[in-house]
Amino acid sequence: MRASLIQVAVDDGESADSRRRRVAALVRGQAGADLVVLPELWTTGAFAFEEFAREAEPLEGPTYEAMAKAASDAGVWLHAGSIPERDPEGPLYNTSLVFSPSGDLAAAYRKIHRFGFDKGEAVLMGAGSELVTVRLPETTLGVATCYDLRFPELFRGLVDAGAETLVIPAGWPERRRAHWTLLAQARAVENQAFVLACGTAGTHAGVPQAGHSIVVDPWGEVLAEAGAGEETLTVHLDPAKVATTREQFPALKDRMLGLSAPGR
Repeated sequence: MRASLIQVAVDDGESADSRRRRVAALVRGQAGADLVVLPELWTTGAFAFEEFAREAEPLEGPTYEAMAKAASDAGVWLHAGSIPERDPEGPLYNTSLVFSPSGDLAAAYRKIHRFGFDKGEAVLMGAGSELVTVRLPETTLGVATCYDLRFPELFRGLVDAGAETLVIPAGWPERRRAHWTLLAQARAVENQAFVLACGTAGTHAGVPQAGHSIVVDPWGEVLAEAGAGEETLTVHLDPAKVATTREQFPALKDRMLGLSAPGR
């Protein structure tokens, strides 16, 4: 299974429309991959709180249309990162979109854990409530977003729902980059799953981004890690390694405290 993580640079001087066109071209350039992953809130920047309301779009808005076509043109499964979604009957949401190689929407995930400690995303956006998995021919994805990475119970729920590969788009700040790497490896080890964590480069509203997108195998080994700038990280994964790891070291079978998944 070939997976490509596109670590998009998000800078204040580029419009959302220009970035959509540029990122769509980057996705098309990954024809031949099985899965392509984009970061969190790459149209606005995860820390550009003042832009959320202005740039918010309906689920089937301009980013949806551009990414659906890019996925279809490239013939890839595309986790298109997340957008500020405007629900016509509710608040804004930080919503991830996953498209099939035909360009159809396979899943949408509204971020459950909102970052900000009573400001920023935590007050500007609503919280999702459903866990989301997506079945690919090679593996089952468990979908989470950025700050979710700090909440291991969410990932236990995804594993209970069948996840074998955990995909985490993010806009993670440089000042906490050590946590990014540590938590990505921890989620892989404790769930005996692949982790594909795709961050942004550049600066969001004055906040330097960590970059360093990372792919970790079910044993916690780092298979690939990006640098700080915009780049595409491509890895070849053996999906069978999840089952092999869980059979050879069956720690998940010794769980004593279960977690009932609140959604699919």
